[in-house]
Amino acid sequence: MAQDTTDKNIALVTGANKGIGYEIAAGLARRGFRVGVGARDAGRREDAVSKLRAEGLDVFGVPLDVTDDASVAAAASQLEEEGGLDVLVNNAAITGGMPQEPTRVSAEQVLAVVDTNVVGVIRVTNAMLPLLRRSASPRIVNVSSTVGSLTLQTAQAEAVGPISAAYSPTKSYLNAITIQYAKELAETGILINAGCPGYVATDLNNHQGFRTPEQGAAIFLELATLPDGGPSGTFRDETGIQPW
Repeated sequence: MAQDTTDKNIALVTGANKGIGYEIAAGLARRGFRVGVGARDAGRREDAVSKLRAEGLDVFGVPLDVTDDASVAAAASQLEEEGGLDVLVNNAAITGGMPQEPTRVSAEQVLAVVDTNVVGVIRVTNAMLPLLRRSASPRIVNVSSTVGSLTLQTAQAEAVGPISAAYSPTKSYLNAITIQYAKELAETGILINAGCPGYVATDLNNHQGFRTPEQGAAIFLELATLPDGGPSGTFRDETGIQPW
């Protein structure tokens, strides 16, 4: 029997075919959302959709390369056809590979990581804003990291990852962009916040993290379901507000 999707809020999670993104998609679907599983790899995307549907969750695949204008525009059109958008989770990200020392990293590496981790967020967010503006309770969640906190990087550098001239600075940039969106959207009812999942075992760190993707997803599920009038322009993890 077909599921009734009439009254369901719709969410889009980018980079949702695996890891934290997959668990965010699963968590939102378990909370009653209809979830678009955004991913650029068709095979992995459909595998993720099949796995989530096998659990009885209401999900659909969204072909999406956050670095490609046409792909993002097509994704926005698909969401329009699906009924709109209430929650956007910007999760897609890359590390850029090695080396990452500032004296060894290449300009091409840095530009590629910025294009995905920062410009990609801007590209997707701006494309989805017309849909979000029509939502009764619109939310934007940016998946950041404390490796992007300039305060923590200088105060306890050894505790927030290795030297990184490509990946970590993009999270600092993402945090800064989050603040600017929050300022611009302050009177619209759209809440936008950034979160840190902690050190999660994912492909990005060769599964060296000590937290599970499901644990990492928890803060983003919280931010995606904030009540109306909730905070905007914050950066937090499961312990609370973190310094920018």
